[in-house]
Amino acid sequence: MKYLPALLVMMTSSAAPALAQSSLPPARYADRQLQDPAQEAEAKKLMETLRCLVCQGQSIADSDADMAGDMRALVRQRIAAGEEPEAIRQWLVERYGAWVSYDPPVEPVTWPLWAAPLILLAGGLWLARGRFRRKTR
Repeated sequence: MKYLPALLVMMTSSAAPALAQSSLPPARYADRQLQDPAQEAEAKKLMETLRCLVCQGQSIADSDADMAGDMRALVRQRIAAGEEPEAIRQWLVERYGAWVSYDPPVEPVTWPLWAAPLILLAGGLWLARGRFRRKTR
């Protein structure tokens, strides 16, 4: 009887991923390409630069998540309506934040992120210089 709460927690937490799947049908253009090959190429190029909000490590072009399918459908619908890819990207960034783009903007807030590799490289070279320099005494 003392293990009952732990057993209930384990049972409900293991069922959560199964309950997270949507029972709704996918959006019309989630997995269907546009009829115009030029528009589809433009949509595909844009989709490869947008991050899936669920998977976080995949682009919406590669992800199987329902949210990525909805975002693919949205991109294709807007491309078919004649919107420019950059306008669509801006709309998605305004809606979901700069994190949705694989190409984050260079702003004062992100300067440390852009400068960190250069600083670490310079520090490593400085340490290596001191390590490999001949001792002159």
